[in-house]
Amino acid sequence: MHPEILSLSLFMFVTSCSPGPNNVVASHSGFNHGLKKSIPLMLGVIFGFTTMLAIVNFGLINVFNIYPIIQKVLIGTGTIFLIYLAYKISFSKSSDKKDNLEPVSFIETFLYQFLNPKGVIVAVIAVSTYTESGINFMSYSLWMLGVAFLFAIISIIFWTILGKFMRKFATNEKFIKWFNYVMSTLLLSCIATFYY
Repeated sequence: MHPEILSLSLFMFVTSCSPGPNNVVASHSGFNHGLKKSIPLMLGVIFGFTTMLAIVNFGLINVFNIYPIIQKVLIGTGTIFLIYLAYKISFSKSSDKKDNLEPVSFIETFLYQFLNPKGVIVAVIAVSTYTESGINFMSYSLWMLGVAFLFAIISIIFWTILGKFMRKFATNEKFIKWFNYVMSTLLLSCIATFYY
């Protein structure tokens, strides 16, 4: 067992369950598409984040240490993508016009994890803090990946259900439009936290 399992669990809980790009997009998807159509998005986040964390853990952290500019480029690219995503959310149509709505696919969400500024930062901190080179490297790495996977599941399901629950209050087009504006603003506000 990881000697800092409680600290690791708290870290993963706070970072995965706090508002961030994945969670805001999951709520927006739950609100506009419902739980069933949001499953590809949820799976993309769960497996994408865990895969990205594993890649950082098993080698990319060394590249970031040698060439920190690469991490900055990833964060910058992710920021540009988030601005685009916020724009799309802000002007998305009501789910009453189902032909105009397209849920985010598994592959889009999976690949986005490698550009998600919050995810990249969390991965670097987690690997730097909760793994060590030497005899315990594999054991600590597997514990970290397992805990991250568990909290990714809990978080993304919670935020998608929260969005679906909010749909009950959507009694008119105006509410739906304002909900989309709020989600878009929350997504943009996430960007500020990457540079704070």
